[in-house]
Amino acid sequence: MKNYLKYAKPYRFAYIFGPVMMLTEVFGEVWIPKLMSLIIDNGVANHDAAYILKTAAVMFGACLIMICGGVLGSYFSVKASVGTTSDIRKDLYSRILDFSFSDIDRFSTGSLITRLTNDLQQIQQLIVMMLKLALRSPGMLIGGFIMALGVNRELAMILLLIIPVLGACIFLIMKTAYPRFVKMQKALDNLNGGIKETLTNIRVVKSFVREDFEKEKFGRLNDDMRDRSMAAMRVVIFMQPVMMVFMNAASIAVVWLGGNKIILGSMLVGELTAFITYITQILMSLLMLAMVILQSSRAVASFKRVSEIMEYEPTLSDEGAACRDKRIERGEIEFKNVCFEYDTDKVTGECADNSDTQILKDLSFKINAGETVGILGSTGCGKTSMVQLIPRLYDVTSGQVLIDGTDVRDYSLFHLRESVGMVLQYNTLFSGTVSENLRWGNENAADEELRRFCEYAQADSFVSAFPEGYEKMVEQGGANLSGGQKQRLCIARALLKKPKILILDDSTSAVDTATEARISEAFAAELKDTTKLIISQRTNSVKNADRIIVMDEGRIADIGTHAELIDRCEVYKEIYFIQNEKKEGEV
Repeated sequence: MKNYLKYAKPYRFAYIFGPVMMLTEVFGEVWIPKLMSLIIDNGVANHDAAYILKTAAVMFGACLIMICGGVLGSYFSVKASVGTTSDIRKDLYSRILDFSFSDIDRFSTGSLITRLTNDLQQIQQLIVMMLKLALRSPGMLIGGFIMALGVNRELAMILLLIIPVLGACIFLIMKTAYPRFVKMQKALDNLNGGIKETLTNIRVVKSFVREDFEKEKFGRLNDDMRDRSMAAMRVVIFMQPVMMVFMNAASIAVVWLGGNKIILGSMLVGELTAFITYITQILMSLLMLAMVILQSSRAVASFKRVSEIMEYEPTLSDEGAACRDKRIERGEIEFKNVCFEYDTDKVTGECADNSDTQILKDLSFKINAGETVGILGSTGCGKTSMVQLIPRLYDVTSGQVLIDGTDVRDYSLFHLRESVGMVLQYNTLFSGTVSENLRWGNENAADEELRRFCEYAQADSFVSAFPEGYEKMVEQGGANLSGGQKQRLCIARALLKKPKILILDDSTSAVDTATEARISEAFAAELKDTTKLIISQRTNSVKNADRIIVMDEGRIADIGTHAELIDRCEVYKEIYFIQNEKKEGEV
């Protein structure tokens, strides 16, 4: 909890005055039964109307004070809880944005969404309950017990027998509830992850007519969530009847013993009425404390899940960077004995030739500044994994990636990624206008600059054709644009960064060859000083590059020009001839 005290400090006034205001309700709760007993024993018994009215006026004033205190107490409690969890959510979201790709893979997107929403909601509810009941329930318990002792000490002894039994029941219930709430939150993770996956890929689901399959999958996740929830809620359902049994048993005992005392003349009717009210208040305060404890068992599970994110150290950071203030000036790239595998927590050292888990194996090559290099290879050979090491979307397992002679781990992540423009294999646009999406590359870019870089990416023609032009609204994910339009806008967005290194990961696969050729011509003319890496499945997309890196099963098969590779690289020749349907003698 010490880690979360800083989030409570801005709302310390609400944290203090919320419970204090609730104490006014406690004052009224324990005082009003006493006033009622006086009305019965003195006013009604003596037929004293003036006494009844006078005491009733005091009771009315006490009720007004209780109302004011209750309203203010609830307001401060809500303000403190909402403000605190809102600030935690901001920091939690910022923490997640610091995660690397591998960190996000480790926790899963569905789980992160649950922690940002439902887990924080459980914490918020706990804070509200604690602020409302932290002083109110103990106050009612202590105040009611003191007043009950003042009415009749013998009857008050009944409470001393019941309270320890209720305490033991509460402890057992809490012990049973906690692990069930943990499982329930994990089931909610799975449910959120399944929903997100289906809705994100709804077009694929429909195109493959897999609605029934997705309904069945959702049904299994939903049923698991239901079963886990019911297992946890059974504890809640079971708790209230148990508490009520003890409360009713205590009330029956008080009425029985108190009735006998009235018959014997050792107790007045008003006193018995007040005592029954006090014992009800005491047992209700125990019930409210039990609810707080039960909610806390669920909130503790959520606290641990939130803390797991807050305390997790991202695998990629600037810590240990020797050249944090250094910027990339030229864009020269060098790989030295690079090995890489996913789901690794530490550097393994030597690269094992027989490793089945390594995606990249002992890569060594150098790309000169300003050079255009094509990267070609079969699906799954490691092309995308290799270029993701350049801006440190992942870190190497062993070896080094150097830019301008400096290890990428020695640059700050900001300066490194600011100098690398990357158009990923899957094009992503955000809801907003075309211009807003383009300004992800440069938020201060002028309209003329947007148009110029869209011309380089062959996007200006179709954007200008929109009635709204560059102010056309883009739906989430670019759903109202074609694949080729999204690719060209993503290329323009990357160009607006004016990067020293530009990585195009199969980013022209959805455009025709003529448009692709014009994009290449614009790159050659306008980006002479930019190092360009072009990943493609098509030899025609890279054959005019200065050099081509041919990859095969995580290794480099060969590096050279198109003509050189046609002569000596069997992998390249096989790909080229299959795609162009030519015989070797026709080259």
